[in-house]
Amino acid sequence: MKEKQTHSITLESTCKITDEICLPDTKLPRVVIVGGGFAGLALVEKLKHKEVQVVLLDKNNFHQFQPLLYQVATSALEPDSIVFPFRKQINGYKNVLFRLAEVEKIQPDSNTILTNKGSVSYDYLVLATGTTTNFFGMDSMAENSLGMKDIRDSLNIRHMMLQNLEQAAITCDDDERDALTNFVIVGGGPAGVEMAGALAEFCKYILPKDYPEYPASIMNIYLIEAIDELLSTMSDKASSKTLKYLEDLNVKVLLNEAVSNYDGKEVTTKSDKTILAKNLIWTAGVKGQFPNGIDGKHVVRGNRIKTNANLKVEGYENIFAIGDIAALISKETPKGHPQVAQTAIQQGKYLGDSILNIINNKSIKPFKYKDKGSLATVGKRKAVADLGKFKFAGYFAWLLWSVVHLMSISGFRNRLMVGFNWAVSYFTYEKSNRLIIRNFKPKSSVKNRTK
Repeated sequence: MKEKQTHSITLESTCKITDEICLPDTKLPRVVIVGGGFAGLALVEKLKHKEVQVVLLDKNNFHQFQPLLYQVATSALEPDSIVFPFRKQINGYKNVLFRLAEVEKIQPDSNTILTNKGSVSYDYLVLATGTTTNFFGMDSMAENSLGMKDIRDSLNIRHMMLQNLEQAAITCDDDERDALTNFVIVGGGPAGVEMAGALAEFCKYILPKDYPEYPASIMNIYLIEAIDELLSTMSDKASSKTLKYLEDLNVKVLLNEAVSNYDGKEVTTKSDKTILAKNLIWTAGVKGQFPNGIDGKHVVRGNRIKTNANLKVEGYENIFAIGDIAALISKETPKGHPQVAQTAIQQGKYLGDSILNIINNKSIKPFKYKDKGSLATVGKRKAVADLGKFKFAGYFAWLLWSVVHLMSISGFRNRLMVGFNWAVSYFTYEKSNRLIIRNFKPKSSVKNRTK
């Protein structure tokens, strides 16, 4: 039962931060969505203009297109090309409200959530909070490396890379120069592969122009994968072709190798290999992130929330989970569905229909995932594609990857900007302005300074 609100929607701008987040009074069922990623926005699109009040909560005021974070990190795109404001997204959706707040705790008994800005009551709660970087308990890695899960991570990687390249041009110490110009990427999934390919092209085409004082060969790129193949979720053909593409770009791929320690300058592997590197990018794992309040017995491997076939969180009647955070465990999917954008979008659309059916006392069908295939790029004109029985690589796969990603970006302006940048890069290999806007400071140096 929702508490009565005393403020109207026309007065919400005068609301102060109190115990309760200001929302317009309504007699409609309230659906609160936590997280504006692919899943959350797909659900918003399904529920717009329907007989429900939709409240979208997120700690950011924008949606970010995560598949292209690596291009921001390597200066191929500017950050505003792949982020889109929520308020612009929902402009004209009369039944949808956005509130900038970070949800801290769920109180299922009272149908309330607590945020850092106040509380919100709900009739239906949907968790679409996604994942964060998983360092698997390796403290040294968490302190000294960078993940790549949001736009801030991408900008940190960009500034780290440019600062270290500038410092390499200054130092006369050979070991220091090696450490500053060596790049290690941990994890051979799509994010790691695409990052390695982008860095290799930066090294081949940008480094000689921007830094003529030393040869491109000074920049070494290592991709470390713990198992015996890259892109393990794709076909053997895609894996072997990707390996060849990376090796052709002079990326040093280390398979069946795992990182055991990293102190900020030296990478140590479990086979006792050492690599001097002040640039380490971690793409080797993710884990779910969600507010407190969900019973731990409903949390499974990868810190994901276990749901039933209708994406309802086990043990709760009106709490749902979608996207990367959701684990629908069944005989067909013993590990849950793949944590990719296509799964999130399909689950968001499905749940929108399901919630409307529940409200109208109609039956709902179980969620069925339709695998539309997988794509990964390894630089310009090089990509791999698994589309059902069709598995191919090369220029056509790259063209398909480009079209699919371009059409998936939110906002016409953003699509135009990305398309223009890609067109310029296609003919010139030029990238965006490589500016150091702010000084990047590693977490370890900040921690040591505050001790």
